[in-house]
Parts: sequence; structure tokens; C-alpha cells
Amino acid sequence: MAGMAAPSFVPHAASLPEGWEWLVGTPLQIVVVVLGALAVRWILHRAITRAVHAMETRGTTPEVVGKEGALSPARARLRAAAGLDDERRRQRAATMGSLLRSVTTVVVLAVATLTVAAQLGIQLGPLMASAGVAGVAVGFGAQSLVKDYLSGIFMIFEDQYGVGDVIDTGEAVGTVEEVTLRITRLRDANGVVWYVRNGEIIRVANRSQGWSTSLVDVPVSYDADIRKVTSVLDEVVDALWQDETWGAKLIERPDVAGVESVGGGAITFRVIAKTAPNENFGVTRELRRRAVIALENAGVKAPPVVPGYGNVNPNLPPVK
Repeated sequence: MAGMAAPSFVPHAASLPEGWEWLVGTPLQIVVVVLGALAVRWILHRAITRAVHAMETRGTTPEVVGKEGALSPARARLRAAAGLDDERRRQRAATMGSLLRSVTTVVVLAVATLTVAAQLGIQLGPLMASAGVAGVAVGFGAQSLVKDYLSGIFMIFEDQYGVGDVIDTGEAVGTVEEVTLRITRLRDANGVVWYVRNGEIIRVANRSQGWSTSLVDVPVSYDADIRKVTSVLDEVVDALWQDETWGAKLIERPDVAGVESVGGGAITFRVIAKTAPNENFGVTRELRRRAVIALENAGVKAPPVVPGYGNVNPNLPPVK
């Protein structure tokens, strides 16, 4: 009937046995808070897991095969260095997922703990004030540590470099052996291991991402025929491009740029080659070796020796 109150199925405090009022009150609320925290944590972790899976599969495209039906080694290295490698993407996504899951767990746990403390009648005002003062003190003392961790998070998230890359951090140049949220460990050409704090890295140059460039300057005598030298160098780069071993290290056919400089009785020709990451040093040496042999066989003279360098004393035996 209208005006009649709906029946209540919740026991009234007066109708409960002695001692049950407290049990239905605070403990029940604490249980609800704990269960709610667990549910929120499960939902957030599930969302993070799905986001990580989306990051792992995003950008995956079919391999572009060549005429032989397979991706060339140089192209494969190029894809891996550019951050397109599936395994590297999975590792980066897994790292970020683990970090986000840890952060959400700490936040949910902190909120649930404060809520339970409030239900137990603990005064949170003085506690929060003391925690604020302690937080400021710890913040001043650990600000460099926080800076290191934040820098490490962004480095991993942005994929600035990874294990195996050759990087220049300003203080040290070497191959990355380990990347954590706080430090980056790398080994230089002399075998020295460097531990660089992520917060101290102001700028970083990645020599392994994408591709490398090989610049070869070939000096010849001033009276050499420019067209002949260009033709010889074209044959050299064609042979290198067609070579099975060295061609796999090249991204594209090297280019004979032409005359780079004239002076000191010499004409300097420049050859530019785009190589797979970290392969530019070997390609430079091989290009220079082949160019010297080809020019010598073609009868192209080397530039005269500048006084002060080499064997300038005619009484001395020639250098072999």
C-alpha cells in the first residue's frame, strides 16, 4: 500500500545479540575495503596486461622479401636496430608492464591501508603530517635516486637504446651490456666496464639504431685523370656491392660522390656507403683497400709525399 515503508532485511543493531554490533560494523567494512582493493588491483593488472599485449603486437608487419624470397641480413639488422624487431619490442613492453603493475599494487595497497586505519579509529591527521615531513626529508636526500629511476623509465619506454647497441653518453662510449631503471652498464673498446647513472645522461648518441655511414676519402695525384679515377672507383663499389660477404653488410650501393677537396698536390675523392649498424668500420677499411689496389693497377699515381711525413730522405731505403 502507498505510504507503507519497504521491509528492511538488514538486522537492526538493537535486534542483534550482544557483541555482534561491532562485528557487523568495523570488521565488515574492513573486509569490504580489502576485497574492493583486491578487485581494483585485479582490474588494473588485467588492463595493463592487455595494454602490454597490444604494445607487443602493434606495428608487426609481414617481412618484405627480396628477389631470392628472404630478407637480406642487412635489412634484418636494419629492422632490429630501428626498433622494429619483435623480440626487442616484447622485452620493452614486458619491462614497462612489470613496472606499471608494481606501481599500481603499491598505490592500491597504500589507499587500502589508510582506509582500514581510518575504520579502526586511527587519527590520520598527525600520521599524514609526520609522513609529509619524512617524505620531504627523504625527497631531498634521494632526489638523485628518483631522477635516475625516472630517466630510466623514459629511456626504456622511448627505446632510446638497448642491449647490444653502441652508444655515446658523453663520458663513455661503448656497447650496452645491461639497462636497468637506475644504471646503464656498457663496455668500451678497451674492455673497460662503465656504470653510468641514467639521471646523469644528458644526451646520448646511438650508433647502432637505423644504419651507419662509411666515408672513404681517396687521395690521388693532382695530374690524375678525374674521369678515369671516377670510373675505377665505380668499378670498386660495384664489386663490393656484388660481393656476397660485403654486400650483406650494405644497405644500398655505395656512391662515388666525386672530388671532395683539392690541395697539397692531391685531389681527394670521396665514397659514401650506407651500412648496417656498426659495420661501417669494416666497410671503410675494405673500400680503402680495394680502392688502393684498383688505382695502382690502373696506373693512377698517389699524391706526392708532404715534407715531414713518410720517407723524405733519398738516402734511406724505400719503406716496404
